[in-house]
Amino acid sequence: MRKYPVGIQSFESIRMDGYVYVDKTPLIYKMITEGKPYFLSRPRRFGKSLLVDTLAAVFEGRRELFEAFTTEGGIEQPQLFIARTDWKWDVYPVLRFDFSKNNLTTIERLDEYIDIALTGYEQQYGILPSKASTSARMVNIIHTAERKMGKKVVVLCDEYDNMMLHSLGDAQKQATVRERFQDLFTPLKSEDVHLQFVFITGISKFSQMGIFSKLNNLENISMQINYECICGITEEELATQLCPDIEQLAAARGETFDETMAELKRMYDGYHFGRGTTDMYNPFSLVKALKSKEIEKYWFDSATPSALIDMLRQMPPLELNDLDGIKCPDTAFDLAFDSFKAPLPALYQSGYLTVKDYQANRKLFTLGFPNYEVRTGFADCLYQMVSDTRPDDYGRNVFLNAYYDFCDYDDLPAFIEALKAFFASVPYHWEKDNRNEHYYHALLYTLLTAFGADVRAEEPSAKGRSDITLRMPKGIYIMELKYDDTADAALEQIDRKGYADKYALDGRPVTKVGIAFSSAERNIIDWRSIEDPRGTQ
Repeated sequence: MRKYPVGIQSFESIRMDGYVYVDKTPLIYKMITEGKPYFLSRPRRFGKSLLVDTLAAVFEGRRELFEAFTTEGGIEQPQLFIARTDWKWDVYPVLRFDFSKNNLTTIERLDEYIDIALTGYEQQYGILPSKASTSARMVNIIHTAERKMGKKVVVLCDEYDNMMLHSLGDAQKQATVRERFQDLFTPLKSEDVHLQFVFITGISKFSQMGIFSKLNNLENISMQINYECICGITEEELATQLCPDIEQLAAARGETFDETMAELKRMYDGYHFGRGTTDMYNPFSLVKALKSKEIEKYWFDSATPSALIDMLRQMPPLELNDLDGIKCPDTAFDLAFDSFKAPLPALYQSGYLTVKDYQANRKLFTLGFPNYEVRTGFADCLYQMVSDTRPDDYGRNVFLNAYYDFCDYDDLPAFIEALKAFFASVPYHWEKDNRNEHYYHALLYTLLTAFGADVRAEEPSAKGRSDITLRMPKGIYIMELKYDDTADAALEQIDRKGYADKYALDGRPVTKVGIAFSSAERNIIDWRSIEDPRGTQ
């Protein structure tokens, strides 16, 4: 049995205890031999902390961790790429700062952490206690460490923006946090001659928040093609280094290797970072699936849904079907994260959207949801927000059961009744400024996506776009919504514009569904369905 490092961010533990490690040292070697000060942005749980720990092991000269060896438990660990290179394995003084700790929620705790970290390095290098500023202490530590060890200093900082993210909306706290990090980071430019390597990670660069204004020598590799694969797992790595693990997962699921690969791709693949075209798998979800032998929504469920819902409430109104395929200029990624007036940077940097395409001549990115896991999870958060429900809400579960019954028994009338109950539960304040056909269309699409339905919004035909196309196991449902109009008018539009034509040869029954909403009732007041005879031929 292979061991999988779920929640383990220590490179030493992964290697010494026999866990599987996807070799990222080719890119690490490239980075440490071709440059010095770097910044890397990646979504949460994408391997940034493990990357920082691996860099620390390299600069601490721990070559034995990178060579081939057999663990005490009898597990053979392969030699990693960097052990075969000309890297000298010198021992450098390494200063590490880890701001990913969840308890760093107040200014007092942040000050305490920085002071404890600096005090530890002062003691390590024999520096007398000091009440000097953070910047002065940092400079003294760098100079003393270099002098005592005879090597330039390496500075590694992980998740620097963790507290920034937890103080969004609090302008005073944001300003104070910004001051603290300016004090800590400023010497990393002025003392460049004494530094061997600098590496800072986070979700966002916060380019307009002043933190990096005095540290503008950092090379931002977040969207560089050369480093698009430095975090996450590529399909090639999955099919080669993790091939035995996919075989075990396939056997546990009673599937072929190719079937399991296809499902993993649907659930966890699809991330692109920058202008590159390499598909990246979410490493957290992938490793969890390999360990548990079950393919579930691990990455999305690992965060508190309330955090995303709070973020969404600070943004302009969002509609799920408008986000998939939305376009933005390359300058959008350097916007400030804290205002949420432009939601795309926040959604991209948080990992909810990813790059789908890039037009170099226009410097224009197309964004979209990376995979099924994120799409359904995001839709579920939107659903909870507009309906003021929780995942364990009784009414929500009743509707979910109605949807599953629809899948199993093709009971459209019961499903429509469940829809009525859902729309009746939507708080009035969510729709009072959005009363129109498009609002109900977007809400229904979000609802169905949250439950994992194979649903299409505004699917094009020769003469127009249908509102909702729902592909169920036992049939296809083409739904047209009308606001303060009749269900018959909706059915007439389906026929007039030929929305059902493209499914005539599908083999499944095709049902045309007209749904009428009332502005007075704020709900469905009428619906009709007609089966298209061509769908059964």
